[in-house]
Amino acid sequence: MVTNVTSFGRSGLYDWVVQRISAVILLIYILFLAYIFISRPDMQYQEWRALFANNAIRIFSLVALLSLCAHAWIGMWTIATDYLTPKMLGASANKVRFGFELLCLLILFVYFVWGVQILWSI
Repeated sequence: MVTNVTSFGRSGLYDWVVQRISAVILLIYILFLAYIFISRPDMQYQEWRALFANNAIRIFSLVALLSLCAHAWIGMWTIATDYLTPKMLGASANKVRFGFELLCLLILFVYFVWGVQILWSI
C-alpha cells in the first residue's frame, strides 16, 4: 500500500468515496447544462448571464468546480503513485513524483481561482 502525505484523504477508501461522490456531482451538473442547452437552443448571452447570476446556480457551479478539482487531484495522485515509481524511474522517482504532484496542484489551484473569478464576476 502506498501512503503519502500528498494523498487527498487519509485512506484509499476515503479517496475512493470522494472520487465517486465528485463523479456523481459532475454528472448531475453536466446533465443540468445539457438540459439548459437542449431546452433553450437559441439562448442568448443575456439569458445565459441571468441564469448564472442566480446564486443557487453559482453555488451549484462552485460545488461542481470543487468536485472537478478533487476528482482530478485524486486521479492524478493515483497515476503518480502507480507509474512514477523507483522501478520505472530509478532513485529519483520520489523527486519526480513530488514535482509532478506539485505541478498538478498548482494547475488545479489556478483553474479553481480562475473558475471562482469567472463565476462570481457575472
